[in-house]
Amino acid sequence: MISRVADHCFWFGRYVERAEATARMLAASVSLALDAELPAAGVWRPVLVVSGEEVEFRERLAEGDDEHHAWGDSEIVQRFMVWDEDNGVSLARSIDGARWNARSIREVLSLEAWETVNELHLWMQDGATTSFTHHREAFYQHVRRSTQLTLGLLRSTMLHDEPLDFMWLGVLLERVNQTARMLDVHHHAFTNLPRRRSSDADEVVETALWLSLLRALSGSEAYLKRAAGRISSEGVARFLVSEPAFPRSIAYCVKSAYDRLCNIRPPEHHTLPGGASLERLRILDAWVTAREKESLSGAAVHDLLTHVVDEVHEICGTLGTELLGAGRGA
Repeated sequence: MISRVADHCFWFGRYVERAEATARMLAASVSLALDAELPAAGVWRPVLVVSGEEVEFRERLAEGDDEHHAWGDSEIVQRFMVWDEDNGVSLARSIDGARWNARSIREVLSLEAWETVNELHLWMQDGATTSFTHHREAFYQHVRRSTQLTLGLLRSTMLHDEPLDFMWLGVLLERVNQTARMLDVHHHAFTNLPRRRSSDADEVVETALWLSLLRALSGSEAYLKRAAGRISSEGVARFLVSEPAFPRSIAYCVKSAYDRLCNIRPPEHHTLPGGASLERLRILDAWVTAREKESLSGAAVHDLLTHVVDEVHEICGTLGTELLGAGRGA
């Protein structure tokens, strides 16, 4: 398999997962803004921080006296995260990136998966504006369902060989990054909430916030089953970091990414490229597994998640150098 095709497969997976994660996060934030007694900036600023676009947003849309207003203006933030062509992680850019990479690998991508991502791209070009304006929840739901259908079709209509391995490797590494960044930002915000006179009121707000985070990661039902309905900051953090049976937890995704790369570059084949990436993934997998028994509260959560994000960034870099031709699909 030539590196150009592998690169497009990898970035196709990343863009599809990124679009789905952004749509889920925005939908959860809309719900949180209605349900929780929080200032608007406390709901929408974390969306920008998680996406890594806080500085860009401040420089372009939140300058001077209007800065505080812009942070808390749900319409400004949502339009920036959905339509802004200069925002590298906006929904429009992610869907366009997924379609561009899909078109470049039509010879290996199944017809059903191509049709689904192409239809989503065309919808964003034509009918999505009306849906976004008048039916916001339905807009995000359509994006989520289309991207989830694409991911499902990849696994059910394609040969389980190298192209799919590269696509799913991109999905998993993007998912690790999304889970880690979202948990880090929200955990910091939750643990620094101002205390109010009524502890019952504090508990209601904190419960709404943790449920919002879980919904943004499609994990609320799975967590409540595991925790028998009890919600706590450490319980949610441990579930999203270490739960081996939840497909969006850091532990599950890192282990699955390592297995995918083992399919591409078996550990025993020492002469093949990809050895440095494989070894870094193996070490990260062992490191995350070793954290299962440690306390996940306060600064410990931030340190763990920062390490995960940094390592995933380095692994993607070595993958680009070793296997993907320096990331042309990006």
